[in-house]
Amino acid sequence: MTALTLSTAGAATLRADALVVGVAKTGKALVVAPGAEAVDKAFDGRLAAVLETLGASGGEGETTKLPAPAGLKAPVVLAVGLGSAPEDGEAYDTETLRRAAGTAARVLFGSKKVAFALPVASAEATGAVAEGALLGAYSFDAFQEQQKDAKKPPAEVALLGAKPRDKAHKAAAERAQAVAEEINRARDLVNTPPNDLTPAAFAAVAQAAGKDHGLKVQVLDEKALAKGGFGGILGVGAGSANPPRLVKVAYTHPKAEKSLALVGKGITYDSGGISLKPAGHNETMKCDMAGAAAVLAAVVSAARLGLEVNVTAWLALAENMPSGSATRPGDVLRMYSGKTVEVLNTDAEGRLVLADAITKASEEHPDAIVDVATLTGAMVLALGDRTFGVMANDDDYRTAIHEIAGEVGEQSWPMPLPADLRKSMDSPTADMANMGVRMGGGLVAGLFLQEFVGEGITWAHLDIAGPAFHEGAPYGYTPKGGTGSSVRTLVRLAELTAAGEL
Repeated sequence: MTALTLSTAGAATLRADALVVGVAKTGKALVVAPGAEAVDKAFDGRLAAVLETLGASGGEGETTKLPAPAGLKAPVVLAVGLGSAPEDGEAYDTETLRRAAGTAARVLFGSKKVAFALPVASAEATGAVAEGALLGAYSFDAFQEQQKDAKKPPAEVALLGAKPRDKAHKAAAERAQAVAEEINRARDLVNTPPNDLTPAAFAAVAQAAGKDHGLKVQVLDEKALAKGGFGGILGVGAGSANPPRLVKVAYTHPKAEKSLALVGKGITYDSGGISLKPAGHNETMKCDMAGAAAVLAAVVSAARLGLEVNVTAWLALAENMPSGSATRPGDVLRMYSGKTVEVLNTDAEGRLVLADAITKASEEHPDAIVDVATLTGAMVLALGDRTFGVMANDDDYRTAIHEIAGEVGEQSWPMPLPADLRKSMDSPTADMANMGVRMGGGLVAGLFLQEFVGEGITWAHLDIAGPAFHEGAPYGYTPKGGTGSSVRTLVRLAELTAAGEL
């Protein structure tokens, strides 16, 4: 993991392999962003002019690398575009800074130490730059034995001008380090091949994290699940040689007045079961446990930050495979709640494991339940690859989560739960079916989950099917593969819950 420091050294005197500065656009002119004054001075005040000569425009995410002049200790200067400069008296947007830092960290793989001279006048800016740099400095090479000589991410990033003796700046950096490390834990889990991350192996990861951070972890294996009547989880895992697990990871604080339950879909591989996915749709299905990875990362973050709120993560883990013992279309499962569900499509399995976990979480009467899942392709069709959908049984809570996501730099969109779609899940054989009408399928899935929420409990559902796994080229602080989608939103939700604001 990349180390983070807040340095008191000046940009001209700090020894590093590279020095990152920001540049922005003001009309047709290029300007050097605050924080890089010493660097500009080393270029005799002509840094912007030099960059323009090299073709730099200041556009967001654009990078220009140039040799440093004699007045700097670092041999390389990397200018990263920040887009349009803010109006006088206004600060750069924190997400712009986060993405710029992430871009720079990615471009500078192979450098051991990178110094960032970006605008960090406020603690919020310090946190954004630190978070972006640490998230951008991510790589996953655990299984690449022939590429051990590939360029590595920076071993250390140093933030200049961030006031290391100021409590707010120091706290922002420490928070960024904790959250970024947990997001990268979630990314590692999502990127791990499914033959290595079975439900039992995932449960072991949760147990190890619990031991490291003082969390109480309980694992229900297949025998305990059968004894408890968890028909949804067992039904999904019935076709696999790797049996399912339900994992509870609990963080408690002695001063907590509220409790938050986070439920994550953890399908460690989703073949679709008997309703087999076609070729072209199953190659990335190791990512179908991203919701469980996100809630684990969030509860560990809450513990590391010492938040005054009780947070419990429920990881519903199973592998969805076809075999002679697999659940068939037409089978009826008796869920943990006692409801019976006719399985019309075994590839609509996530809602089945989540339903049992939501019912179990409801027994503890938390103030709110938030489930996170790569649940439906319909949500990807509706919102694209970078935006997750938010549904809830309380409009104000849905709005709050949407706003929180925007605050921390995650794209989301509030979605409805139209009551008229519920009838499409009626079954002539069971209490309900696991499928309804095709149009609005993401909303139908949300309506299904709502049936299992305990009475009087505020609940929200995040469908992260789009942004959980990025198949394109990296951008900003987002790598190819697992992204850690929704972790920042969940952590901020826990912070605001602890503060009594939700």
